Amino acid sequence: MKISFGAVETKSAFLDQVERESGEDLSKCYQCGNCSGSCPVSFAMEIPVSQVIRFVQLGQEQTVLQANSMWLCVSCLQCQARCPKCLDPSKVMEALRRLSLRQGKGPVALAQVPDGFLERSPQQAVVAGFRKLFA
Repeated sequence: MKISFGAVETKSAFLDQVERESGEDLSKCYQCGNCSGSCPVSFAMEIPVSQVIRFVQLGQEQTVLQANSMWLCVSCLQCQARCPKCLDPSKVMEALRRLSLRQGKGPVALAQVPDGFLERSPQQAVVAGFRKLFA
């Protein structure tokens, strides 16, 4: 006796959007945790990198976009270097930042940057920081 459940569509619109924006196939991720273990700023993230990927897989848009994780990613590529499936979670974080900014949400408004901060900061830090703030 053959039991058929038919085609079941489990891919959420949010997952599809993140995959298109990032160019990554998140179905490859099997939650090994190497990305979170190699991330130099994971200690400060509300949701570790591997769990961000999992929440995206599950279509948990609000959970992901409300966390600080995507704003703390420094795009150092340690996650990509250690991923056994050759995924690039930093591209996913970048896509999440763009999606959030398009919704009018960001970590800080430019007017909130303290006076003199930009002059005292290394140029590379300023460029990397502002890259995150503009979609």
